Amino acid sequence: MNYNWDWGVFFKSTGVGSETYLDWYISGLGWTIAIAIVAWIIALTLGSILGVMRTVPNRIVSGIATCYVELFRNVPLLVQLFIWYFLVPDLLPADLQEWYKQDLNPTTSAFLSVVVCLGLFTTARVCEQVRTGIQALPKGQESAARAMGFKLPQIYWNVLLPQAYRIIIPPLTSEFLNVFKNTSVASLIGLMELLAQTKQTAEFSANLFEAFTLATLIYFTLNMSLMLLMRLVEKKVAVPGLISVGGK
Repeated sequence: MNYNWDWGVFFKSTGVGSETYLDWYISGLGWTIAIAIVAWIIALTLGSILGVMRTVPNRIVSGIATCYVELFRNVPLLVQLFIWYFLVPDLLPADLQEWYKQDLNPTTSAFLSVVVCLGLFTTARVCEQVRTGIQALPKGQESAARAMGFKLPQIYWNVLLPQAYRIIIPPLTSEFLNVFKNTSVASLIGLMELLAQTKQTAEFSANLFEAFTLATLIYFTLNMSLMLLMRLVEKKVAVPGLISVGGK
């Protein structure tokens, strides 16, 4: 294929003010990182709570968490996004609905919709990882804590969860990387994250190959950096005998 690559296109003006195409990528990357971090905070916090609920000796509490997992894990992410963006605002009280639709900047409302959607979607997956980590611990851990007079909340907070997190760092890393990749769905509701800026660059500049090649390299570099960082954390906090480090 005879194709003349033009990598200098990213330093050319977009025709919109004084912005270059590279400025668009930087802006898009900023939105991608912001979405991923906020969504991950939601997922890790709520997922930990639901993961604990899944393991407590109470059928009602564990049943609620199970229903949540089955609902959010078995409905496609795009369907959930459209529900949060198009349907949920119409179910809000009149005053809140007016604020959300008219007073908020469209970019802000799109950001809120996507972080809530992605956070709650990932929560179901984090919940299962936390549940698995807790159940992988020897039963003697809980028994010993009870013998020391710990109450159930203290057992989870001081004994079970700290060890469970150290066990499940590898799968949590995968979920964290998935959050970054799933931010691309935000482009479907008009939020100009990395994928949306890539498509806009391709359309404005007509340099399709360069635009998507750069986006691919950015996604790859970002995820590889996160993965290597989490491997260092994994080696640092690994529980001997409960998790293999570096494949050994």
